[in-house]
Amino acid sequence: MAVTDTSTMAMFPLGMVLMPTMVVPIHVFEPRYRLMTRDCLDGTREFGVVLIERGSEVGGGDIRTDAGTVAKIIDAQEFPDGRWGLVAGSTRRIRVSRWLEDDPYPRAEVQDWPDAADGDDDGEEIAAMLPPVTAMWRRVLALQSELGAPGPPATFEVSDDPATAIWQLASLSPSGPLDRQKLLTAENPARRLSLLAEILADAEKVIRARIEMG
Repeated sequence: MAVTDTSTMAMFPLGMVLMPTMVVPIHVFEPRYRLMTRDCLDGTREFGVVLIERGSEVGGGDIRTDAGTVAKIIDAQEFPDGRWGLVAGSTRRIRVSRWLEDDPYPRAEVQDWPDAADGDDDGEEIAAMLPPVTAMWRRVLALQSELGAPGPPATFEVSDDPATAIWQLASLSPSGPLDRQKLLTAENPARRLSLLAEILADAEKVIRARIEMG
């Protein structure tokens, strides 16, 4: 689909930012999302995920961002009481052109939103920055483990593809939803990597201070 093409997609606003490459479990218990799950399984198995800026995941009335990702259902298990346990993987970014009525569940007109193409200078910047940022990321994960905080191991193997590796570093870094939304909406991998370096530097300072305070 070209970036100018618009399609209608079922949407699942969540209190988290789902980035490309991420695989997450999702517990579906509201009736409207149970129906959405069935419709998705009968179709492309895809739905959109955006961050709830204000409000709750349950009951509606939330304020949502207009940028998110497409999640594809990898595995689905229905429980006897009608709830679903899903495993979904994020495949690509989308922008919301227009929200539709939440009937019978949230839907929106969306466009695919690929990263802007990197120039030669950006490619050189990524090649120079990716190794030290990856080293910083591993250091932060190791410090986080020292605190006993949950997270991936510092030995996690990232992709050999730079763009994919940057998504992995971003999705597995300790950061809040607003920072993660900034990473998601960065215009290209070079800018995303630069933002990630700033976020990791701040995280390292905070974690080291907590360790020193015991």
